[in-house]
Amino acid sequence: MQTISERVRSLSASQTLAMSQKSAELKASGVDVINLSVGEPDFNTPDHIKAAAVEAVEGNCSFYTPVPGYLSLRKAIAAKLSRENGLDFAPEQIVVGNGAKHALANVILASVNPGDEVVIPTPAWVSYMELVKLAGGKPVTVSTGIADDFKITPAKLEAAFTSATRAVIICSPSNPTGSVYTREELKGLAEVLARHPQVLVIADEIYEHILYTGGDFVSLASFPELAGQVAVINGVSKAYAMTGWRIGYCACPPELAKAVTKLQGQMTSGASSIAQKAAEAAYNGPQECVEEMRRAFERRRDLVVRLAKEIPGLGVNVPQGAFYLFPEVSAYLGKTAPDGRHVATDSDLAMYLLECGHVATVAGAAFAAPGYIRLSYATSDENLVEAFSRISRALAALK
Repeated sequence: MQTISERVRSLSASQTLAMSQKSAELKASGVDVINLSVGEPDFNTPDHIKAAAVEAVEGNCSFYTPVPGYLSLRKAIAAKLSRENGLDFAPEQIVVGNGAKHALANVILASVNPGDEVVIPTPAWVSYMELVKLAGGKPVTVSTGIADDFKITPAKLEAAFTSATRAVIICSPSNPTGSVYTREELKGLAEVLARHPQVLVIADEIYEHILYTGGDFVSLASFPELAGQVAVINGVSKAYAMTGWRIGYCACPPELAKAVTKLQGQMTSGASSIAQKAAEAAYNGPQECVEEMRRAFERRRDLVVRLAKEIPGLGVNVPQGAFYLFPEVSAYLGKTAPDGRHVATDSDLAMYLLECGHVATVAGAAFAAPGYIRLSYATSDENLVEAFSRISRALAALK
């Protein structure tokens, strides 16, 4: 009899993927489900990026790539970081992986030892805590709520540190809340982090281009006091509608980049040759497509905020980035559905909305934030209007 390792047994399954799968199963059975659980743009990859991939195929770009990625792509990423973010990373400090999640996993596995603590402000993306556990580390969550726009303060951050703290993960714009730290707020966090130079700052910036603040994106790595202390996680999936191409990267201090390359060399080797060439075209090519998609997401943001605020009992903030709404739903917990089910938790509510309202969402508990649900508005205006109509009717039916 084969056994499953405790390492895997201890992991929780991704609830975002699980809800998306349940939504797909209901759809396959003939149920008209609107899926607001999945975190990916609904746009097609821009044509000039697809053309670069076709050119790579026709040019027989089909051999193993260097473990950290093609030098030409790493140079394009370094140029992007300099041009857009004012960051000075050499190509040797950049490692291209199979998506930003892979890049994040590499950084955590290469830097966290068993027993090390990793500070994670919550609500937080479902994989942060699980990847830390996979490395043998201890996630230390610091909760935030809708009253503080889901953002951690310098005082809360300082209070979370102990002698065992090895890293902190900051995501802005945030998945699942859409919250964005201002330059002044990041400056306050940077001042705390700089007093703990042994702590690695993992800055998840995958949603940097989906921003509604009217200003420029600010990277944590841009603060001089954090020089050599930040690992930036990013990729092409969200900004360029390339989720399936699976290209992300980390930009790290030199020793960490070497460690990540060593780890990746034993686990996956280099990322897809064709996808890397497509990503290179994304970074080097015209950027109008990024702004067109951003404007569409902003219009949808305004739509879903308005629709959500029309539903009595929902607590709603105005997200400043990404494509998620994270309403507070505690007013609907502890009630009974028309089919007799008791809706005790946000997980129960998400399942009720899926099975009875035919709208797929994700429970806040998956993001270490019970009492909320996450809705993605990366779908058409028509779908969003219908989805919120269904949600409103389903919530009104709870007694």
